[in-house]
Amino acid sequence: MTPLDPGVLHLLRRATFGPTPQLLREVTPERVGVWLEEQLAPDEIPDPECDALLRRYPGLDWPISRVRAEVGVHAVPAGAVMDGLLRASLARAAWSRRQLLEVMAGLWSDHFNVTCPSDLVWDSRADYDATIRGLALGRFTDLLVAVTTHPAMLRYLDGASSTADHPNENHGRELLELHTVGVEAGYTEEDVLASARILTGLSVDPGSGEFVYRPDLHWTGPVRVLGYRRPNPTGDAGYDLAGDYLGWLARHPATARRVARRLAVRFVADEPPDALVGELAEVYLDADTALVPVLRRLFASPEFAGSAGRKTRRPLEDLIAAVRALDVQPGGPEGVDGLYWLVANAGQAPFGHPRPDGYPDGADWPFGVGLLARWNAHLGLAGGWWPAGLGYRTPAELLAGTPGGPAPATCGDLVDALAARVVNRPLATEHRDAVCTFLGGAPDKPLGSTDLDALVPPAVAMILDSPYHAVY
Repeated sequence: MTPLDPGVLHLLRRATFGPTPQLLREVTPERVGVWLEEQLAPDEIPDPECDALLRRYPGLDWPISRVRAEVGVHAVPAGAVMDGLLRASLARAAWSRRQLLEVMAGLWSDHFNVTCPSDLVWDSRADYDATIRGLALGRFTDLLVAVTTHPAMLRYLDGASSTADHPNENHGRELLELHTVGVEAGYTEEDVLASARILTGLSVDPGSGEFVYRPDLHWTGPVRVLGYRRPNPTGDAGYDLAGDYLGWLARHPATARRVARRLAVRFVADEPPDALVGELAEVYLDADTALVPVLRRLFASPEFAGSAGRKTRRPLEDLIAAVRALDVQPGGPEGVDGLYWLVANAGQAPFGHPRPDGYPDGADWPFGVGLLARWNAHLGLAGGWWPAGLGYRTPAELLAGTPGGPAPATCGDLVDALAARVVNRPLATEHRDAVCTFLGGAPDKPLGSTDLDALVPPAVAMILDSPYHAVY
């Protein structure tokens, strides 16, 4: 077997939802820099197969007003667009060629979490996802303004019902605590109230469901949040005030460090080096909150190069990486629907975190949650048994895709070939031998002509159950 380049493998494991056989053929050491630059400009990447797959889920690109109209006129179930969005998110993660965009869209969906499904956002959650996706590799300032003023966020955090007479502090607090500077910035309860007052007037039109600014609902008078001070004399100027405030927060040094750390946790390590976080924060501020320069610096850093094996996949990442490693294809609608329930049962349904803080990353994740469900899912995927309706490779096809070498003649050869195919690295001798023992033979036991169908699924499942797959 020809060893794969470890630097290329490391980048593909972190900047995608997992390598596929096709990706490993395409991204050579000579082309890895070109591939990364392509990923940083996802609009330029043709993705016809995934685009065709997404057409199964109408409504993903509808404005909020159209979702409301379709439900009212054509009797579309109110939850249909949300259900389609949940499945489309997994389809994109598993089969889109714009992999870095999908990783970043997931990161910002957690950072700016709006729980779905929810009757608060039945009409707006797909548009909210499109908003995040369109700005996931842009400027953080633009992303912050877009999500803060989006009807989904305004309804989720009660901003739409906040008025001059009764400012609701929920949105103003989470904007500071979760979305920007963080509690370490030292803001006070007075700052939270002022933050909420600045956001009053940002509302949702009850008819169309779209964003509307209501000057009559805006609180007026001097406001102060940390170092931000404005006279705020009129309601008519309140919309511009909110944009100015959000821009100030986006460029705050504390926000720069939080964004930098969020990226470093996702792509480097659960406890990233402080020096790297500080360097990325400087790049963020120098680039006026543009995210692509920060990512370029991160992926080029020695800290990233030396971080292999310092991340553990969460349930969604684990199962999508297994789908990609096994080259499972989308098949019919029932297959993606089954994949959704597989991921949900493992504890990480897309957008399903019930609180505004989003799914935790890294060491904060409760890794015991759904572990048995993951192991069962690995076996179903390895055997092509479940979810029904997906396009599975046969055991012979899995082995035919193994890089280099003849067909396996012994149990040890089989485990070696499957490890190369599934996790792109050899197992330690004692681990290979343990898998062979589980399969009922010594490593040198010859394989019979009918052994593959019986042995490949449990062998693949055991490899996927192990740290060779989970830790990356």
